[in-house]
Amino acid sequence: MAGCNEKIYAEVILPLFSEGYTYLVPPGLAAGVVPGSCVVVPLGKSKVYTGVVRSVGTEAPPAGRMREIISVQDQVPVVSPTRLKLWEWVADYYMCTVGEVMRVALPSALKPSGWSGEEVAGKEYRTPTETHLALGPAASDESTLNEAFEKLSKRARTQYESLLRLVQLLGEDHPFGRSVPRRLADIPYGVLHQLQLKGLVAQHEVKVGPVAVESEFAGLPHLSPAQETALQGIREHFRQRDVVLLHGVTGSGKTEIYIRLIAEQLAAGRDVLYLLPEIAMTAQLVGRIRKFFGDRVVPYHSSYTRTRKTAAYIRAASSPGGTLIVGVRSSVFLPGANVGLIIVDEEHDPSYKNHESAPRYNARDTAVVLAAMAGAKTLLGSATPALETYVNARTGKYGYVALTERYGGAVLPRVVISDTITASKRGERKSHFNKQLLDSISKALDDGRQVMLFQNRRGFSPYVECGQCGWTASCPNCNVTLTYHKSGRNLRCHYCGHSAALPDRCPACNQPSVEPRGFGTEKIETELEPFFPQARIERLDRDTATSATRFERIISDFERGRTDILVGTQMITKGFDFEGVSVVGVLNADNLLAYPDFRASERAFQLLTQVAGRAGRRETEGLVVIQTSQPKHPVIVQAAAGDYAAMARGQLDERREFFYPPFCRIVSIRLRHRDAQVVRQAAAALAERLRLIFGKRVCGPQPPPVDRIRGEFIESVLLKVERESPFSKAKKLLAAETRELHRQEGFRQVSVTCDVDPI
Repeated sequence: MAGCNEKIYAEVILPLFSEGYTYLVPPGLAAGVVPGSCVVVPLGKSKVYTGVVRSVGTEAPPAGRMREIISVQDQVPVVSPTRLKLWEWVADYYMCTVGEVMRVALPSALKPSGWSGEEVAGKEYRTPTETHLALGPAASDESTLNEAFEKLSKRARTQYESLLRLVQLLGEDHPFGRSVPRRLADIPYGVLHQLQLKGLVAQHEVKVGPVAVESEFAGLPHLSPAQETALQGIREHFRQRDVVLLHGVTGSGKTEIYIRLIAEQLAAGRDVLYLLPEIAMTAQLVGRIRKFFGDRVVPYHSSYTRTRKTAAYIRAASSPGGTLIVGVRSSVFLPGANVGLIIVDEEHDPSYKNHESAPRYNARDTAVVLAAMAGAKTLLGSATPALETYVNARTGKYGYVALTERYGGAVLPRVVISDTITASKRGERKSHFNKQLLDSISKALDDGRQVMLFQNRRGFSPYVECGQCGWTASCPNCNVTLTYHKSGRNLRCHYCGHSAALPDRCPACNQPSVEPRGFGTEKIETELEPFFPQARIERLDRDTATSATRFERIISDFERGRTDILVGTQMITKGFDFEGVSVVGVLNADNLLAYPDFRASERAFQLLTQVAGRAGRRETEGLVVIQTSQPKHPVIVQAAAGDYAAMARGQLDERREFFYPPFCRIVSIRLRHRDAQVVRQAAAALAERLRLIFGKRVCGPQPPPVDRIRGEFIESVLLKVERESPFSKAKKLLAAETRELHRQEGFRQVSVTCDVDPI
């Protein structure tokens, strides 16, 4: 306990590229400044930030000017010790600062900044309110209310009906002194205004409090014998291990098993975190599980408004237990003092990895660490597990449960490999469709069924080319070709957003011979129409799903049978359950295999298996047609056969031979600068210094496939570290060498980023 006159200091984390700053705690704020509390502090000449207290003590920092904490944000819940510990683990493991972790961990409304304490105070989060309606002074008892009804029934029928509806909501036996949310009354604004003028209705604001939840759940889903066996297997493994992999084929009913496990945790008063790889999956799943758990479900993802995200964060923080949080990767940072189970669905999905900016964390791996810190269990689910997860499960580090049959009597779809070269030679290829696929689509539509077509490129054409001289349109900021989008008749860069009009003549030879080449989802949608003029065709990609509302509308229309054919990118492969789909077409499997990455074959298998799994998810057998010019490629054959084990054996053998994960750990180091020569020299210098320490475990430098983005040239260096070696020591040595590089004249402006466990 600090003495009466002893000064107290607080280390404060700010959402910046920093580890934290030390501030003096004013005596009047000492009670509220505790580890995890949010405080407002000055920084620099005039900027004011909101930070989180990391630690409090009486040991004076090194001599220097000591500034004081301005205020404590009482509205914001304290960040728990477990979550602070998680922030520090993420910062240490993924080689960033704890301030960068805070930036993504807290919603923006909980960390306002400004040029003064008053400005920040004006931006501070306030508990949201909701307008409530009550009877006004002119209807304060039975007599005046009856008199009002009598007058309105003769002169203003709409006002009469609106007032009657309000009284019914308030409780006809005794409506006085009560209020209901205005949204429930559904009274038009004009009518409400007239009733207020007459004193018959009054409105006031009420703070939105915690949602009351039912203690009982609606009827839980019935499990098949195979699902019951899997559920018991998971429970058995959880007695001995903290992490279990549920390896279930597509359509096997993994979600029903999740629901049973969630119900057990909620009934015991513990929270559950249910992670999904994409926002795309959230809306459909939330609607489904709310039937079982009602208002216990708290969705959380990036398309929500800042207020809605903050309300979800605060609700999670204030939960006494029994809350189910459903969200994407950032949900792993939500508070919750009583977490009992974390479910990571489609755990293989690369969307769990944040690779755009620090912290470059993997939410799946972070969830496993969080569960260990909180004393919770982790369930990883996938039909196509990541090879790292699969190895952990098969070697006994994780529990392993297999679910090999589809739910509800559904059978796995029949998969056909359709050779595009053979079809072209036989004259059986029209546009981008083999006859086999067109015939299958036609039959499905005749039978009243639906079709999904997968093409892993959006836009109309990946590039445009001059037929005379070979000129192609390229981005001036990035070393990539511009994608042609027919809807706006323009060319766009999918890296930096640059846009340009499609030229009428070739800029190089001035000939009117610029033509689109290749095909994307937009072109597929356009070229399907002549073949199936009566079909209702919709497209799902980043160009059409520009908002959560538009995305949900596209999915809802397809789910309800208002759309016959859905064309899409990877977005349509993400765990959807559409009972009307009988045919799935993969239009160009080749481009999944052509990417220069050691994970390309694994990713291709996963995507093909996942998209194939959308077909025939009920009693009717589905059909999957994979179009490829490499019909005998091992991955294509393995995906068609659904042979995950064969794919895993082949890929693991290759990775063992060439020393790639899971047989080592890797850190990808990227250097960027606007001068190509400077970045090449910096990368060579860094690689040379690293080889003195790590030897042959350093690969590169070399330019990545796209070696210029937004005007900056890029060079890559790859560091491999043996599993048996201390990874933390290797990262510290790497960090020291990158700091040393920045001390060298000429390299100070070179940007260096380290991506740990890149995918």
